[in-house]
Amino acid sequence: VQLQASGGGLVQAGGSLRLSCAASGSTVSSYAMNWYRQAPGKQRDLVATIDSGGTTNYADSVKGRFTISRDNAENTVYLQMNSLKPEDTAVYYCKAWTITTWGTRDYWGQGTQVTVSS
Repeated sequence: VQLQASGGGLVQAGGSLRLSCAASGSTVSSYAMNWYRQAPGKQRDLVATIDSGGTTNYADSVKGRFTISRDNAENTVYLQMNSLKPEDTAVYYCKAWTITTWGTRDYWGQGTQVTVSS
């Protein structure tokens, strides 16, 4: 599975962006998908999760502002980010993971930069 994240950019506080994570090489409809973010000098944190059934979970810091969704026909996962704040500035990464007979397997995208100016 190869993941290509896109959609990052520079936006003013209060603005919106939509990130995309396009998968290739295999269908990811049965995979759980995550968005993570990593700010400079900080650890990579989980932002949002969507499982194969469409159930979602969010970090407290983004609840009510971010929405994760998936389009299995397009083999793509999205992260709609509204009411952006300067503290949302980070590199955003998508991850696909699944549980196999031999354990958990995960795949990462390359990251897309989101910068929110105050």
